[in-house]
Amino acid sequence: MEPRIPNPALTVPGAMQHILALGTLAKKALPAKTALLVQLRASQINGCGFCTDMHAFELKRKGDSDERLWSVAVWRDTPYFTDAERAALAQTEAATRLDDRADPVPDAVWDEARKHYDDAALSALVLEIALINFWNRVNVTTRQPAGKAAHQAAEMAAAAA
Repeated sequence: MEPRIPNPALTVPGAMQHILALGTLAKKALPAKTALLVQLRASQINGCGFCTDMHAFELKRKGDSDERLWSVAVWRDTPYFTDAERAALAQTEAATRLDDRADPVPDAVWDEARKHYDDAALSALVLEIALINFWNRVNVTTRQPAGKAAHQAAEMAAAAA
């Protein structure tokens, strides 16, 4: 697959630095692996090969097990995730699939996340979900390819952290 255009965040002057700055702030209040699980799950839902590849690669580099990586899409049916991670994944699915139901983020999903995250971490989770959905939409729309570019982006993110 060839991209339709270069990534808009790299083309619009100053865009990338501001987007990354918000992501950096959000990640300070959320466990790193939780943020990556959120990014991976939303990317799977949105069909973003670039981001799915990138975040799976990042999780693997951080020592996450193959079983966890293989099971993110079916996290409810596996024993590999903590209760806090499950709450974050449920919140991710609800906030990513806004049009699937009348009450997109039900109180039960919110309340479960609230049990595991204080205001700062819950706010970071909301921002992290919004940001990955932003990136998914940019990358899917412009057909950014998975593979080498996604791994390079992961390496750059690791270096910046």
